[in-house]
Amino acid sequence: MTGFVPVMWSVWGVLVLLMLGLKVYTSRLTRDEDDQIILDDSFDHVKTEQAAIMARVNKVAPLSRVAMWLVIAMTVVVIGYYAFDVFRQFQ
Repeated sequence: MTGFVPVMWSVWGVLVLLMLGLKVYTSRLTRDEDDQIILDDSFDHVKTEQAAIMARVNKVAPLSRVAMWLVIAMTVVVIGYYAFDVFRQFQ
Protein backbone atom coordinates (compact mmCIF):
# COMPACT_ATOMS: atom_id res chain seq x y z
CA MET A 1 0.00 0.00 0.00
CA THR A 2 2.91 2.38 -0.45
CA GLY A 3 1.20 3.99 -3.47
CA PHE A 4 -1.83 4.90 -1.38
CA VAL A 5 -0.05 7.25 1.05
CA PRO A 6 1.15 9.85 -1.49
CA VAL A 7 -2.26 9.88 -3.15
CA MET A 8 -3.97 10.24 0.23
CA TRP A 9 -1.80 13.20 1.21
CA SER A 10 -2.16 14.77 -2.24
CA VAL A 11 -5.95 14.60 -2.08
CA TRP A 12 -5.87 16.05 1.43
CA GLY A 13 -3.58 18.88 0.29
CA VAL A 14 -5.72 19.73 -2.74
CA LEU A 15 -8.85 19.82 -0.57
CA VAL A 16 -7.15 22.09 1.98
CA LEU A 17 -6.00 24.44 -0.78
CA LEU A 18 -9.52 24.50 -2.21
CA MET A 19 -10.99 25.33 1.18
CA LEU A 20 -8.41 28.06 1.82
CA GLY A 21 -9.00 29.51 -1.63
CA LEU A 22 -12.73 29.70 -0.99
CA LYS A 23 -12.12 31.34 2.40
CA VAL A 24 -9.83 33.96 0.85
CA TYR A 25 -12.36 34.60 -1.93
CA THR A 26 -15.17 35.02 0.60
CA SER A 27 -13.10 37.38 2.73
CA ARG A 28 -12.26 39.47 -0.35
CA LEU A 29 -15.95 39.70 -1.19
CA THR A 30 -16.99 40.76 2.28
CA ARG A 31 -14.29 43.37 2.83
CA ASP A 32 -16.53 46.01 1.21
CA GLU A 33 -19.60 44.95 3.14
CA ASP A 34 -21.04 47.47 5.56
CA ASP A 35 -22.54 46.42 8.85
CA GLN A 36 -25.01 49.31 8.96
CA ILE A 37 -28.71 49.39 8.36
CA ILE A 38 -29.57 51.99 5.75
CA LEU A 39 -33.06 53.39 6.20
CA ASP A 40 -32.94 56.48 4.02
CA ASP A 41 -34.20 56.16 0.43
CA SER A 42 -31.39 58.36 -0.87
CA PHE A 43 -28.96 55.49 -0.24
CA ASP A 44 -30.69 52.95 -2.47
CA HIS A 45 -27.49 52.50 -4.51
CA VAL A 46 -25.68 51.41 -1.34
CA LYS A 47 -28.49 48.96 -0.56
CA THR A 48 -28.19 47.39 -4.01
CA GLU A 49 -24.39 47.15 -3.70
CA GLN A 50 -24.71 45.42 -0.33
CA ALA A 51 -27.38 43.08 -1.67
CA ALA A 52 -25.11 42.15 -4.59
CA ILE A 53 -22.24 41.42 -2.21
CA MET A 54 -24.44 39.23 -0.04
CA ALA A 55 -25.79 37.39 -3.09
CA ARG A 56 -22.26 36.49 -4.17
CA VAL A 57 -21.30 35.45 -0.64
CA ASN A 58 -24.43 33.31 -0.37
CA LYS A 59 -23.53 31.56 -3.65
CA VAL A 60 -20.08 30.64 -2.33
CA ALA A 61 -21.22 29.60 1.17
CA PRO A 62 -22.46 26.08 0.23
CA LEU A 63 -19.23 25.36 -1.66
CA SER A 64 -17.23 26.49 1.34
CA ARG A 65 -19.23 24.21 3.66
CA VAL A 66 -18.78 21.23 1.34
CA ALA A 67 -15.04 21.88 1.08
CA MET A 68 -14.76 22.09 4.86
CA TRP A 69 -16.60 18.77 5.34
CA LEU A 70 -14.45 17.11 2.67
CA VAL A 71 -11.31 18.28 4.46
CA ILE A 72 -12.66 16.94 7.75
CA ALA A 73 -13.54 13.60 6.15
CA MET A 74 -10.13 13.32 4.50
CA THR A 75 -8.43 14.19 7.80
CA VAL A 76 -10.35 11.35 9.45
CA VAL A 77 -9.19 9.03 6.65
CA VAL A 78 -5.55 10.07 7.18
CA ILE A 79 -5.76 9.60 10.96
CA GLY A 80 -7.60 6.31 10.51
CA TYR A 81 -4.98 5.03 8.08
CA TYR A 82 -2.12 5.73 10.46
CA ALA A 83 -4.04 4.37 13.47
CA PHE A 84 -4.73 1.18 11.52
CA ASP A 85 -1.06 1.01 10.52
CA VAL A 86 0.05 1.33 14.17
CA PHE A 87 -2.49 -1.31 15.22
CA ARG A 88 -1.31 -3.65 12.45
CA GLN A 89 2.34 -3.29 13.50
CA PHE A 90 1.58 -4.50 17.03
CA GLN A 91 -0.03 -7.73 15.90
